[in-house]
Amino acid sequence: MNKKVFAAATLAVFASAAHAQSSVTLYGLIDAGFTYSNHANAQAQHLYQYGDGVAQGSRWGLRGTEDLGGGLKALFVLENGFNSGTGALGQGSSLFGRQAYVGLSQNGIGSLTFGRQYSFSTDYLGGSYTNGGQTVAGNYGYHINDIDQLTSSRISNAVKFSSANFAGLTFGAMYGFSNQAGAFAGAPGTGGSSSAYSFGVNYANGPFGIGAAYTDIRYPGSASPTTFSTTLANSSISGVAKDLATVGVGAKYSIGAATAYALWTHTNIEQIAGHMTTFNAYEVGGKYAFTPAITGALGYTYMQAKDQTNGHWNQFDASADYALSKRTDVYLLGVYQQAKGTNSKGAALQAQIGSSSSSFLPAAGANTQLAVRVGIRHKF
Repeated sequence: MNKKVFAAATLAVFASAAHAQSSVTLYGLIDAGFTYSNHANAQAQHLYQYGDGVAQGSRWGLRGTEDLGGGLKALFVLENGFNSGTGALGQGSSLFGRQAYVGLSQNGIGSLTFGRQYSFSTDYLGGSYTNGGQTVAGNYGYHINDIDQLTSSRISNAVKFSSANFAGLTFGAMYGFSNQAGAFAGAPGTGGSSSAYSFGVNYANGPFGIGAAYTDIRYPGSASPTTFSTTLANSSISGVAKDLATVGVGAKYSIGAATAYALWTHTNIEQIAGHMTTFNAYEVGGKYAFTPAITGALGYTYMQAKDQTNGHWNQFDASADYALSKRTDVYLLGVYQQAKGTNSKGAALQAQIGSSSSSFLPAAGANTQLAVRVGIRHKF
């Protein structure tokens, strides 16, 4: 009888421990390398430099879950961005500027989270249907200044619902509060965040995937930390924008070792002065795994700006990635960009080669730029 009582008590202890099971994981990524680019300044000089966070932004973070029973879990993510070359904090020197949120998830329903989080333009489009997200082209492969919110669209003070996976279908919506008195819809200012909302839907089943997303940010220049790079030097969109709205649709298909993808985005920037700047981006690309360790990729993007001045950009990128292990890879990347149209040369936009911001642009006086990079990426 005593043995039976002891066994029952032991099982009860283990059952209680399993019910309250929790975990915390430390994770991260460091991407570093050497980048050469031409036309790097007004004198068309070459630039040789250390480059950080190109294939992916360098980061470290903590994520955790606690099993609350009945399929309900508590969860959190704290993620820091940094520059491996200098050790400096990223995202405006914020400690957890990449992500910082807490919430609950329920099996079969989805999750509700609170904090600084990615928009659905980044969640559903940026990582799945772009050369920047699918290959080591990374931040050089994304579109000019991430104007369409595909890689660095982080919304502060946000409430976000992300659905569970229903036979390949996922969807979600979020709202980011301005946190400014009397400005529920968001207003320009300092020390606070602009308001934003985003929603999206994605379907991925077997070799096929398709997704769509919409993100609208009121007064993006007043967001702190920044939602994206708003400091384009083009005279038609300089200053503080009143509203940035972007919509996109992407798709991909895999056949054996090959994957092809395509994306279209349309972005409107409404200026406080009243006029509108419009960007359209069209991207196609593909990658092929020659062996389990070696992957090659090609991509092309055409981007067009319309406003008081017009610009056109053609960008080509090619890359080869070699996996030394599941966590470490080395890569070779080449990117070429050509600018055309009225006032579309480098004087219209700021050069960005080597920064963590997306894409890159010729310097003043040039309408082409070539960049070649050798890099290493380690995940932990």
